[in-house]
Amino acid sequence: MADVLVYLAATLAGVAFVLALIRFILGPSSADRIIAFDSLTIISITGIVLVALAEGRGIYLDVALVYALLSFLGVIVVARYIERGF
Repeated sequence: MADVLVYLAATLAGVAFVLALIRFILGPSSADRIIAFDSLTIISITGIVLVALAEGRGIYLDVALVYALLSFLGVIVVARYIERGF
């Protein structure tokens, strides 16, 4: 039963990834693209965690944590650049 829920969550995450990718490509402003990029990274982290659950490998959780930290820093840097410039 748990495997079915993991696969269902992966399917929903895939649909959310496609929708966020469309917003990233078609976003009318740079703020829309930044938010879509942040959403894409969060959905990617969700995918990594779901793979870790499906495979039973804990090392993937460390990868997801590092990716989340780097994603957070990247979004902060881009937001500061747009707000004030370097």
